[in-house]
Amino acid sequence: ELVRQVRHACERHGFFQLINHRVPLDIQEVMLQQARDLFSLPIEVKEKYSRELEPVNLGYESLRSQRFEKQGPGDLKESYYLSQDLPPGHPFIGRFSQGSNKYPDEIRDPGLFRNTVKDYHVVMSDLGLKIFQVLAQTLHLEENWFNGFCHDSANIIRLVRYPPQETDGQERGIGAHTDFGGLTILLQDDKGGLQVWDREASEWADAEPVPGAFVVNLGNMLMRWTNDRYISNLHRVINRSGQERYSVPYFISGNLDYVVECIPSCKAETEKAKYPPITVEEWMLARYADTY
Repeated sequence: ELVRQVRHACERHGFFQLINHRVPLDIQEVMLQQARDLFSLPIEVKEKYSRELEPVNLGYESLRSQRFEKQGPGDLKESYYLSQDLPPGHPFIGRFSQGSNKYPDEIRDPGLFRNTVKDYHVVMSDLGLKIFQVLAQTLHLEENWFNGFCHDSANIIRLVRYPPQETDGQERGIGAHTDFGGLTILLQDDKGGLQVWDREASEWADAEPVPGAFVVNLGNMLMRWTNDRYISNLHRVINRSGQERYSVPYFISGNLDYVVECIPSCKAETEKAKYPPITVEEWMLARYADTY
């Protein structure tokens, strides 16, 4: 039943909410609190940890840095990017979004912040692997088919703060976009604001926050991998709550050297794949070059 529901969600929406996932609620709450603590620091402190100071794109990203809808003023959000701490000499250091995290000394409890990031990476990469095992079954593959992609995956935690905004006009917390990578597992607070494009109704649908749930969505890489059988769907955030909104998307991009080519069960034997093979790193670097 789970496999059938997930398959339907992947084909129609590219999104689903995940409950009963065994990630403790207290880990979710501590992660959101660390995001609040981080963004409450003065702007001049946050700028010290800017992601623009080095090429691996980790650290702080200020309001309006990203712009998904070209007609608007830039997205009304600030972010902080954190990779997994790789051991010295690891071959992925310095490659796409992989390097040394910037841990702000000025945050209320620096040790707690660092440990929370580390623990969150552990539980979320494990959850990601479990989700990919279900996705494999939805595509009539062996359960562990995606394990090579998930091994040493370039995963990123992104802490995001959306200030309250005007309810009308072109203002967006984040403009309409699709995610680039394999899978995104989103932790959101209770403020709402995430909207997903409903293709059949041709309108935006609210993804209402469910306490303790994660929102899972497929990225463009997975859509390509399935020969467009599964969809990577448009979504946006408009924070109409009148309060600050915090969220923590967890991006699973995969092993940087893994070659993504059409999954055998996603085309007929005589059919040609729509897309040529590409490595995870080549794909991600090209997508980032498009939006920044």
